[in-house]
Amino acid sequence: MTPALPALVGGTLLGIATSTVFIILLLAGFSVLLGFPKLRRSGGRTLIVRNLDEAIGEPRPFLKADTPRGPIDQLESPELRESRRRVASPNTAIPNS
Repeated sequence: MTPALPALVGGTLLGIATSTVFIILLLAGFSVLLGFPKLRRSGGRTLIVRNLDEAIGEPRPFLKADTPRGPIDQLESPELRESRRRVASPNTAIPNS
């Protein structure tokens, strides 16, 4: 074993560790730097535009989970009504298909 081998292995490990830390810090830095614009206020009168609706008008309000979002109410689908009916009366026979 030559005396330069431990120095070579140590230098290689140091180089890998240094480059790994550099890449992680670079990615974290860009994530933080590019994440700051998300914290700004958005809307029709600002320079931050997240979608076309905000560009032409006011931002849309957030809706509650049980608010209907169109002509179909997903919380009252036939499958869910059938499931609730089975839970309410477990003694009913289920027909075979």
